[in-house]
Amino acid sequence: MKLLSIAIPCYNSESYMRHCVDSLLVGGEDVEILIIDDGSQKDHTLEIAQEYEKNYPGIVRAIHQENKGHGGAVNTGIANAKGLYFKVVDSDDWVKKEAYLEILDTLRSLVGGDRTLDMLIANYVYEKQGEKRKKVIRYRRMFPEKEMFTWSEAKHFPKGHYILMHSVIFRTQLLRECHLELPEHTFYVDNLYVFEPLPYVRNMYYLDVNFYRYFIGREDQSVHEDVMIGRIDQQLAVNYRMIDYMVENKAKISRDRKLRHYMFNYLEIITTVSSVLLIKQNTEESLQKKADLWKYIRTKDFRLFSKLRTGFMGNGMNLPGKGGRKISVEAYKITQKFYGFN
Repeated sequence: MKLLSIAIPCYNSESYMRHCVDSLLVGGEDVEILIIDDGSQKDHTLEIAQEYEKNYPGIVRAIHQENKGHGGAVNTGIANAKGLYFKVVDSDDWVKKEAYLEILDTLRSLVGGDRTLDMLIANYVYEKQGEKRKKVIRYRRMFPEKEMFTWSEAKHFPKGHYILMHSVIFRTQLLRECHLELPEHTFYVDNLYVFEPLPYVRNMYYLDVNFYRYFIGREDQSVHEDVMIGRIDQQLAVNYRMIDYMVENKAKISRDRKLRHYMFNYLEIITTVSSVLLIKQNTEESLQKKADLWKYIRTKDFRLFSKLRTGFMGNGMNLPGKGGRKISVEAYKITQKFYGFN
């Protein structure tokens, strides 16, 4: 069995995927690299994947599927993974060699121990186009370093500091045990990937190494604000599913106070982002969608609604009138800058 499976969802990725794959080959025989061609069209993504499979048998596997979107590609990766642990690396991102090797050494040392590792966390770096100074997202204030720990042993979770897909390596079987299945043809499902498995996570380990390099700067990237506004219905679909999950799994989440606090804060940020994007879209339809979102939360769980609504962000997102909406956007920008979230 492989130590680590790495899934690379690819769609028309021929111009940058080699850099990604090459950075992962350093892991050698302990790693399997699943290059998932998600129905690429008019480029050579599949041929490049098959080339790597031929040149690195036993390490690289090329998987072709009809287009299902990022979530569908991640689902395919989980279904096909043979490694004890599982990682997603997007095709325009890459990893740092030294940190990668340390992570593999750490995973090896923990396999077969008295406690089963469920989730390993490491730092990620914003490789923002045109910027020399790189922003590093670390978790020193949130987690103990270089030791196994549980939610109860975690430190304070500051707002705006979240575990993203870039940060985590999950135990593969855990992802299957929690029946994680991401929506197909939907952007922003990475929020579900690092949200729904959390109540199943018992033992964690944090390495303070700058592992994942997150490229950001292309105008067509899904995180670009204009793109997000254009895809607001997909953002909302993820937001609604997170609300449902929080409510329907309340008993499991509430077993640990720090886990509950962390998941609430994450939901608060996602709901705030949805609200602000709908305000910035500024149409009658978008403002109705915002009202519908908050009405849904109220109907689903009044206590959750009250907590979200009366919090600093929720209160700031629901100011009345045109002037109130303008203040909401400015308040969001200040909060965004202060807390450092995107």
